[in-house]
Amino acid sequence: MSLAIRVIPCLDVDGGRVVKGVNFENLRDAGDPVELAHRYNSAGADELTFLDVTASTAERETTYDVVTKTASEVFIPLTVGGGVRSEDDVDRLLKVGADKASINTAAVARPAAINEIVARFGNQVLVLSLDARRSEQTPSGFEVTTHGGRRGTGIDALDWCREASERGVGEILLNSIDADGTKEGFDTEMIAAVRAVTRVPLIASGGAGKPEHFPPAIDAGADAVLAASMFHFGPVDMIARVKEAIRAAGHPVR
Repeated sequence: MSLAIRVIPCLDVDGGRVVKGVNFENLRDAGDPVELAHRYNSAGADELTFLDVTASTAERETTYDVVTKTASEVFIPLTVGGGVRSEDDVDRLLKVGADKASINTAAVARPAAINEIVARFGNQVLVLSLDARRSEQTPSGFEVTTHGGRRGTGIDALDWCREASERGVGEILLNSIDADGTKEGFDTEMIAAVRAVTRVPLIASGGAGKPEHFPPAIDAGADAVLAASMFHFGPVDMIARVKEAIRAAGHPVR
C-alpha cells in the first residue's frame, strides 16, 4: 500500500509578508502568513511550508517571530526554511514550533551540514530544498542554484540529489525555477529524473495552476505536491479540489 499523497501550501515570506512571483522574480504581496496558515490548516492541508525567501541573500537569520506566530496557528507539520545554516539554527526553529527544517544554500556551500543536522536530530527533521533550473552546463540538463534562485552553481542537480540522499537528508523539496509561478504545470521531466536517482521522499514544487496539474507530478514520482499561487489567490476550497483530482486519478490522498 503506497503512502497517501500530501498536499502542501507554501508560504514564501519576505519582510513578514507572504509573496509570490514568477520564476522567483517580480514578487507581489499575497497576504499575512499567520492568517494564511490558519486558513490552510482549516482547509485540509496536510502540511505547511514556510520559506523566508530573502534570508540567504541578505545573509540574515529566519524571522523567528513570524515563525512562532505561524506555528501557533497550525496543527499540521510545519517545515521552515531560509537562512538555515547549522544544527543550532535547526534547534532554534524546532523550539519555536517548526517540525522540520529546510536547508538549501548552506548545504550547497558546506554539504557536511546535512550530516551534522541528521546526526543530532534524525533525518525526519531535515528537508533539502533544491532550486533547480534547466541548463546546458550540466550533464543532466538540470543545474542547482542558490540564494533564492539568483546564483547558478554549475552543480548537476541529479548529482546533488544523490549526494544529499547519501548524507541522510529526509526529504527533497524540488523547486523548478523554470516552472515557478507559470501555472502551466509541474516540470514532470525534472521530477522523473530526480526520482530515478533517489528513493528519498520527493516534494514537487513549481508550476501548478489547476487541480489537474497535480496527478502528472505524482505519476512522475512525487510523494507530495506543493503550490503557492493557486492556493493564495484561488477559491478557499482549492485544497479540497486538488485532493479530489488526485483521488480521481487513482492516487491515495489524506
